[in-house]
Amino acid sequence: MPPTVILGVIGSDAHVVGITILEQAFSAAGFEVENLGVQTSQEEFAAAATEHDADAVLVSSLYGHAEQDCQGFHELLAREGVDAVTFIGGNLAVGQDDFEQTRETFRALGFDRVFDSETTPEEAIRALERDLNVSPRETETDRIRA
Repeated sequence: MPPTVILGVIGSDAHVVGITILEQAFSAAGFEVENLGVQTSQEEFAAAATEHDADAVLVSSLYGHAEQDCQGFHELLAREGVDAVTFIGGNLAVGQDDFEQTRETFRALGFDRVFDSETTPEEAIRALERDLNVSPRETETDRIRA
């Protein structure tokens, strides 16, 4: 069974193009993707992660207010029993000058990986494969051969 990824845009953000690209890229790489769409609440992420026994929760945000939207996110995931790798990426802070400072902020909020808006889907896929110690492409190929 391929690893399951929950994907969505958090908070009041309505930027859909990025998660559509990510959904296609992660699916093509062999992941099972549940795309929650835009304007997704923390509770919706947690419920989907629980329902689908997610291996990873990928949060996108482009409108610059992700820090506010993610306050308490990992505490909620823990309360709901979600044990998944968490990534966040996009334009995470208004007036973001020093991305390393932004990365530290989101690592302190509990995210395993923090990506800027210039990150390619392939970079995120490779990072997730490393973090989960899997190669979904090989798993899918092996399944077809079997």
